Amino acid sequence: MPAIAVEALTKSFGQVHAVNGVSFEVAPGECVSLLGPNGAGKTTTTEILEGYTKPDGGRVEVLGIDPQHGDLAWKARLGIVLQSVRDLGDLTVIEAVRHFAKYYPDPKDPEAVIESVGLTSKAGSRNAKLSGGQRRRLDVALGVIGNPELLFLDEPTTGFDPEARREFWVLIETLKAEGATILLTTHYLDEAERLADRVAVIAQGRIIACDAPHSLGNRNSALAIVTWTEHGTRQEIETAEPTRVAQELAARFAGEVPDLAIRRPSLEDTYLALIEGDLAQGGLL
Repeated sequence: MPAIAVEALTKSFGQVHAVNGVSFEVAPGECVSLLGPNGAGKTTTTEILEGYTKPDGGRVEVLGIDPQHGDLAWKARLGIVLQSVRDLGDLTVIEAVRHFAKYYPDPKDPEAVIESVGLTSKAGSRNAKLSGGQRRRLDVALGVIGNPELLFLDEPTTGFDPEARREFWVLIETLKAEGATILLTTHYLDEAERLADRVAVIAQGRIIACDAPHSLGNRNSALAIVTWTEHGTRQEIETAEPTRVAQELAARFAGEVPDLAIRRPSLEDTYLALIEGDLAQGGLL
């Protein structure tokens, strides 16, 4: 049974079709990342899966249950990190994490979770005294304290510095290794490429592509771009045989090729091409 099963999901707000026939599945233990521009339907889709928003149509099952009928036992199996930071009043970091741990039947160790999100030195600090990035780390800690089977991460590393982001990635990889299923919404393409088993690109409430990061949009079979400098001018060629081209250039230059570089489309290149293609077809507002 899929951890998440979505079929022909729809949701409108007035004349705006926020979700317009979305279908996808997430297998147990899989991490799937939703990518898309602002207003594409990512957050609405996620909120339906979490049970916060009622869909207009379609079929949704999360851990075998319709989210609109999920009870407390079902909710205890989920971990949710929302875009907005929780208001925890005057609680310290350790007080907040210990408090939330009491809501779950099998929580993680609060001190270990605080360490995993890089807040050990702030464990005794009150929420109001934390920086924006530190408050975001606390939000992540509260999302994972329940030892969730299924973890929803909505822009989890917003406000993180580069080092903190990479520390967070290690935490998510640990949760994956322990068997957690993850639905990740992010604007960071490197984050999706590092963490996701599959990437789903959503635009205008529709999923326009879904595949492993390395093969999304056939990027694994796309032509390579070979560039070099010759006679003071930057040269470029697309080819399916970059090694052969590089060897021919090396022979022509009798050794080192000036400014030689070989690249294939990155995940960002592929994502932007998909979005621009959808825009050209009138798919986006």
